[in-house]
Amino acid sequence: MQRTVSMVSRMGLRLQALPLSLGRPLSCAQTKIFGSDRVKMMESLVVGDIAELKPNQGTLSLFTNEAGGILDDLIVTNTSEGHLYVVSNAGCREKDLTLMQDRVRELQNTGGDIGLEVMDNALLALQGPTAAQVLQAGVTDDLRKLPFMTSAVMEVFGVSGCRVTRCGYTGEDGVEISVPAAEAVRLATALLENPEVKLAGLAARDSLRLEAGLCLYGNDIDEHTTPVEGSLSWTLGKRRRAAMDFPGASVIVPQLKSKVQRRRVGLTCEGAPVRAHSPILSTEGTVIGTVTSGCPSPCLKKNVAMGYVPYEHSRPGTLLLVEVRRKQQVAVVSKMPFVPTSYYTLK
Repeated sequence: MQRTVSMVSRMGLRLQALPLSLGRPLSCAQTKIFGSDRVKMMESLVVGDIAELKPNQGTLSLFTNEAGGILDDLIVTNTSEGHLYVVSNAGCREKDLTLMQDRVRELQNTGGDIGLEVMDNALLALQGPTAAQVLQAGVTDDLRKLPFMTSAVMEVFGVSGCRVTRCGYTGEDGVEISVPAAEAVRLATALLENPEVKLAGLAARDSLRLEAGLCLYGNDIDEHTTPVEGSLSWTLGKRRRAAMDFPGASVIVPQLKSKVQRRRVGLTCEGAPVRAHSPILSTEGTVIGTVTSGCPSPCLKKNVAMGYVPYEHSRPGTLLLVEVRRKQQVAVVSKMPFVPTSYYTLK
C-alpha cells in the first residue's frame, strides 16, 4: 500500500483562510529510471521531450497508447544525480509500473543500459502564497533559486534525503516534498507546528485544481481521450511531434491540424452546482456532451465545471445548457484556468 501524506491549499485571501494547509493523503507512485538509455526508454512511452530537460527540471507528460488515448499523466524530472524521477498516480500504479517494467526488460534483452527502482516514499504537498516562506525556515537551500517545475534534494526540518519540487495540484505557488515514508509523519508534524499551516481535505484540493483548470485522471482524461481532445496539446514536445515517435503519434499528430470531434472545455454557470456526469446540451436542448468535473468556486462565487463538447461548441463565450437535477440552466464556455495561476518563476 502506497503511504502518502499531503498538504494542499490556495487559501490565503481568496478562500479567507490561513495561507497554507496540510490535508488528507494524496496518492502517487514514485519511480527512479537509471542507465544511459533512460531517456530513450521514457520517450518510448510518453509524449514529452525528456531529452531537452535541464538538470533538476521536470515536466508534466502523458503515457499514451497506440490509439492515442491517455493511460496516465505523470511528472518526469531529469535529476542531477543521473536518473529520471517519475511521479504518477497511485490509481494507475499497477498498469504504469507494468508498462515501464516491460519496456525496461525489452531494452535490457537487447543490451540496453537501463534499470528501474520503485521508491518507498511519501509525497507532502505544501501549497499556498507563503509556502516557500514557511518551508525556508526548515531548509538551508535558497528557495528563491527554485522556480516552478524544478527540484533539489535537501534536508527538510531535520529529515534528510527529501526531494523538493516547486509544483503542485492547486494552481498556487508551493512544493511537493518526496520524503522517505518512515519519516513522513515526523515531517508533517514539524510543518504543522507553524500556525500558518493547516490540514485540508480532498474537497479543498478538488476545488483548487478545478479553478486552475487541471485534469483529474479517470474523470477528465482517460485511455479513450487523446491529448488534443483533452486540450493538452502543449504536453507534446515540438521535436516529438516532428519525429512522431511516441505511442499513438499517428492518431494524435494529425489532430493538431484538424478539428477533432470533441474538446475539453471550461464552463461557468449560475444556479445549482454542476457535477460530473451531468448532461451538456445545446441551447436547442439537444444533449451534446457530458460534464467530467464540477463544483462551486470559492474564489469566483459561481459554479465551475469541465466537460467535453463537439468542436463547433468549444469556442469561449458559447452559450450552452447543463442539466442539474432534471432542470436546465445556462452555462457559458469559459477560458481556463478559471482563476489565474500563481506559479513561481524567476522572471
